Amino acid sequence: MSDGTLNEMEELKKKIVDQIQTVFDPEIPVNIYELGLIYEVSIFPVNNVFIQMTLTSPNCPAAQSLPAEVEQKAKSVEGVQEVTVEVTFDPPWNQEMMSDAAKLELGFM
Repeated sequence: MSDGTLNEMEELKKKIVDQIQTVFDPEIPVNIYELGLIYEVSIFPVNNVFIQMTLTSPNCPAAQSLPAEVEQKAKSVEGVQEVTVEVTFDPPWNQEMMSDAAKLELGFM
């Protein structure tokens, strides 16, 4: 794989993460990326995207809507082909997975 291709994939990943950062948990005023709900964003040839995410709990009221919104946001990035979103609870989410910005916003710091 040429360096240009690696750079292009990193740039695409950054654009996808930027879009994911516009998705908010309906009960928490912080985007799901900063909450630590996105475990993995991978780009595979040719611009197929795999996103592994979790929810704050298995009973999350947004269990159906959040993964669909993440998929839609990733698909909105120019150049993206297929998007697969997988929800996992391993490892289970906890507050330590939040970014410092999210902890500050929610008063945990």
